[in-house]
Amino acid sequence: MGLYRRGSVWWMSFTYNCGQYRRSTETEDKKLATRIFDKMKGEIAEGKWFERLPGEDYTFGDLTKKYLEEYSAVNKAKSSHKRDKSLAAHLLKSFKDKYLPDITPAMVSDYKVQRRAEGASPRTINYELTLMSHAFNIAIREWEWLKDNPIKNVKKERVNNNIERWLTLKEEQRLLKASARWLQDIIIFAIHTGLRQSEILDLKWSQVDMNRRTITILEQKNKGVDTLPLNETALRVLKERHNNNLSHCDIVFPSNNGTRMSNRNLFRAFDIAATRAKVNSFRFHDLRHTFATRLVQGGVGIYEVQRLGRWRNVSMVMRYAHHHSESLRSSIEVMDGYKAAFITILSQSQKNRGYKPLLRLVTP
Repeated sequence: MGLYRRGSVWWMSFTYNCGQYRRSTETEDKKLATRIFDKMKGEIAEGKWFERLPGEDYTFGDLTKKYLEEYSAVNKAKSSHKRDKSLAAHLLKSFKDKYLPDITPAMVSDYKVQRRAEGASPRTINYELTLMSHAFNIAIREWEWLKDNPIKNVKKERVNNNIERWLTLKEEQRLLKASARWLQDIIIFAIHTGLRQSEILDLKWSQVDMNRRTITILEQKNKGVDTLPLNETALRVLKERHNNNLSHCDIVFPSNNGTRMSNRNLFRAFDIAATRAKVNSFRFHDLRHTFATRLVQGGVGIYEVQRLGRWRNVSMVMRYAHHHSESLRSSIEVMDGYKAAFITILSQSQKNRGYKPLLRLVTP
């Protein structure tokens, strides 16, 4: 048994049940490290010591801090990291001072009930539980803090994904009429590009290529880079803003003082305009649904919609497939062409054999 230094931190080395163990005292103070080591030796002598995982001495607050700083900030987009901090704030109210081994599935279930009572939506609660579960998984796989994830057996809230809200042309006219000019530009651009609100507010002129009629989205949830085509309507919005950009601000849709507009200010202005226009139960994100719905209704294939909207997989776009029935009509009418061709061939064959054409086949 003994104390030794690894870098500036004191470590303990000892034998227990024929096994060699090394544990950090997590302190640079030798006197404190000695007291920790002496306490542990006493527990071993009394038979009260057993192998403990490092995470057993940490609270959920410790886990969250490490996760946000060392994982989320490094591996996720800025917008996702910002959302993680917001979700974590709710979790910390209930779990901050609780030691990790003390957190049970029952406690997490009670948390769901509490959040429902506070008015949180099922989707929001699921986002919070997903963050909590991922933090535990990172602590298990990468940091070797723990062995079990208490959230893995907790059932997620049921979310109704079948209800999608999109903007009709009449609603769009009313909404634009009730909006300030700067907000009109953002609404039109959102409908014709399908960009998320953070992607619109983060957009810089350096990402726009007027000659190629494209924009490049640099920072996304998947850390990818995509170059997207622009239609004439979206391009016209950019050209007008570029011509009126007297201050030469690099941000395409800036605030009044030339800085990035806050999400909150955009949402506030949008909600006020939607209320004035009597466009009910409509969120800014529903402009993205409008983009996808209009593409599908216009006959664009699901795969192309996925690529244009940058959804991770086709299944995420299939919720818009029910809008596709009318656009499929031209496709199903191909069958009438086959029928007509078949009747022509059959009639010609019968005529050559001396039979009268079976004209009744032409009758539906």
